[in-house]
Amino acid sequence: MTDLTFIVAGDPGQLTGGYVYDARIVEALRHQGWQVEVVGLEGRFPEPDAAAGQALDTALADCPNGARVVIDGLAMGGLPEIVAQHAPRLDITALVHHPLADETGLDAAQCTRFRISETRALAAVNRVIVTSPFTARRLADFKVGAERIRVIEPGVERPPMPPRRAAYHTGPARLLCVATITPRKGHDVLVEALAGLADRDWQCDCIGGLDRDVAHVEHVRERIAAHGLSERVHLLGERPPHALAKAYAAADLFVLPSHYEGYGMVISEALAHGLPVLTTTGGALAHTLPEGAGLQVPPGDPAALAEALTRWLDDAALRDTLLDGAREAGQALPDWNTTGRAFAAALIDTPETHA
Repeated sequence: MTDLTFIVAGDPGQLTGGYVYDARIVEALRHQGWQVEVVGLEGRFPEPDAAAGQALDTALADCPNGARVVIDGLAMGGLPEIVAQHAPRLDITALVHHPLADETGLDAAQCTRFRISETRALAAVNRVIVTSPFTARRLADFKVGAERIRVIEPGVERPPMPPRRAAYHTGPARLLCVATITPRKGHDVLVEALAGLADRDWQCDCIGGLDRDVAHVEHVRERIAAHGLSERVHLLGERPPHALAKAYAAADLFVLPSHYEGYGMVISEALAHGLPVLTTTGGALAHTLPEGAGLQVPPGDPAALAEALTRWLDDAALRDTLLDGAREAGQALPDWNTTGRAFAAALIDTPETHA
């Protein structure tokens, strides 16, 4: 018998942060003995087409009365009518990584449409799980009461922490960015920052999907070429987990220039590998990076990012300090089994008991 139906938009095997979180939670729940069915919906999201609406309606109709269902926010935020239709007979939990209306690059009409639609969808469910306290606070704007929200932050794997060089005397400084190339992730800001550091010895590998926003990928490539950085900034596309682990182990500094994150799970992944981090204060990132484990700058500010990179490149004592801080922070992070137990407890909790 299925204990839980977990519904996501599209292919559940996608390698973005939200999908990885979902997959890790499913794996942890199964490890605890839950029977979990994962349903990947066909159609277009987050602005759904007819196929998407039909897919969600069918997936929910197939669930027996009283069934526990988790719907990822990307799959439900644009389809409030369908969620509301099935909610009275199901125990539905929304999983919100960040509100759809907070995506970078939306126009005012899109933001308004998403905000109204997502507010209606969230009103229909029994509880809402979010991945950061920041997103929990953000949902007040969507009329979600605190009594219905549970915060379950991501866990990490615990790989052996590789020895790292605080100074890079044997070659260029190795910078790593892991993020799908979309406007929200700020790769163009990173390129502009690196353009001002051409006189220093570094290489930057960017791992992440190249198919989500082809026009933006081309824009980033054009900026790389315009600054003469094609031999130093590499857009590598997605990498399987074993190759990504090797990239973390080989890097000297992790850089995430996002304009906004609902959590920023790759920050924790980098720290789990003992890798210092340079990121922004966009959204939840202001709270995701532990103090002493890296540097932070305002989002969308290439000059500030370049200044922070310069500090790290030029100051060996700073590199030593951040390296120690990253290793300490990484060792303190919860693993996915711990996160999975918290997620399971949230699913069986009754929000009314906290009213």
